[in-house]
Amino acid sequence: MMKNEIEKALEVIRNGGVILYPTDTVWGLGCDATNEEAVEKIKKIKGRSDNQSFIILVDNDHRIAGYVQDVPELAYDLIEYTENPLTIIFSGAKNLAKNVINKDGSVGIRVVKHPFCETLIQRFRKAITSTSANISGQPTPATFQEISPEILEAVDYVVNVDQNITTPKKSSTIMKLSPNGEFHFIRK
Repeated sequence: MMKNEIEKALEVIRNGGVILYPTDTVWGLGCDATNEEAVEKIKKIKGRSDNQSFIILVDNDHRIAGYVQDVPELAYDLIEYTENPLTIIFSGAKNLAKNVINKDGSVGIRVVKHPFCETLIQRFRKAITSTSANISGQPTPATFQEISPEILEAVDYVVNVDQNITTPKKSSTIMKLSPNGEFHFIRK
């Protein structure tokens, strides 16, 4: 079943589509993080303004250097030792669609720890976007059942994995990490 779902999701994102998928945090809207048109589709679905950036998911910490000019060593320790999902905002984003990158040139990256996501990204060989599956300004759905019909109808594919999990999930911790190793929390 999971293999089948990965194949279907891969086909959609390779063709510039948007998937609704489970992550190690809340359900996300995802697409190829290097495809500007696909990212625009997500912005339209969410009703999101142009000044809001996205986070991207990678399957392991070795991929971060492909999207960030200078990865502080501390980032690898934080990723290795954190127990909860952690999104790190890095300066100097590169090799991504320009509408994924924040105005200040930064990008939020999370090394995802979820079997479906890890395998999908591994097979895709590129980062995918992740943004909560809600219309901007509305509450973030903690379970699949809380996702609005507008979102379900607007995406190109709804991944049929973990839909029956009713334990509420929460968003990741977000930390901004400067190239010099200084950091501060944006969301705990």
